[in-house]
Amino acid sequence: MEMKKRISLELRNRSPAEVGELVVDNCRCGDGEVDGLSEDFTELEVLSMANVGLSSLSKMPALPKLQKLEVSENAISGGLNALVEKCPALTHLNLSSNKLKELSSLEPLQGLKALKSLDLYGCDVSSLDDYRERVFQLLPQLTYLDGFDQEDNEASDNEEEEEEAGPHGDDGEEEEEEDEGSEGEEDEVGLSYLMKEGIQDEDDDGDYVQGEEEEEEDEEEDGDEAAAAGQGEKRKRDAEDDGDEDEDE
Repeated sequence: MEMKKRISLELRNRSPAEVGELVVDNCRCGDGEVDGLSEDFTELEVLSMANVGLSSLSKMPALPKLQKLEVSENAISGGLNALVEKCPALTHLNLSSNKLKELSSLEPLQGLKALKSLDLYGCDVSSLDDYRERVFQLLPQLTYLDGFDQEDNEASDNEEEEEEAGPHGDDGEEEEEEDEGSEGEEDEVGLSYLMKEGIQDEDDDGDYVQGEEEEEEDEEEDGDEAAAAGQGEKRKRDAEDDGDEDEDE
């Protein structure tokens, strides 16, 4: 499939200005040049044109927001100055398996001040003596070359994501910690409330029992007083009866 037609299909009824990522791998470009891509892709940040038969980037349109460019497995041998002019925001560039033979062909990349990652694996230039040291010296802005830094530490996906996320990642962690703290406080408040309710219930039960005991004691005292009064009345009647009998005698 031709690159121009492939790009048209990838739009999927969107305007070029709405596209942030475009992948047209394994199609065919015309005359070894970028074909069907225009400056209308103003929001494009990721572009992949692997194995499309490119031999030149001279017809690369101006893409001011492009950060990642994948052009591996092509026949590019030079002319990288077009990237400096048209894609100044590039941070990741994959040129692996192209026909770059001399370090001098990489000199234009010095103008890409934001470039952090460069892949040249499979290019003839990667077989030169002290290749890695010389490339890092030529392009001091680089962090990774062929997936490794100057200390031979491999680049991880997480590190790349952190670079892209920037300081926002820390804010997200702080927000999560705040949310967890809030949930903990709510649980603590809820537990304290339940404990308080339980204590109040116990106090209420105690007051109820104490009230019942006081009522029972009052009833017993009333009963004792009534019994004492009854006995007094009986003794009084008995005494009166004895007096009447003495008079009759």
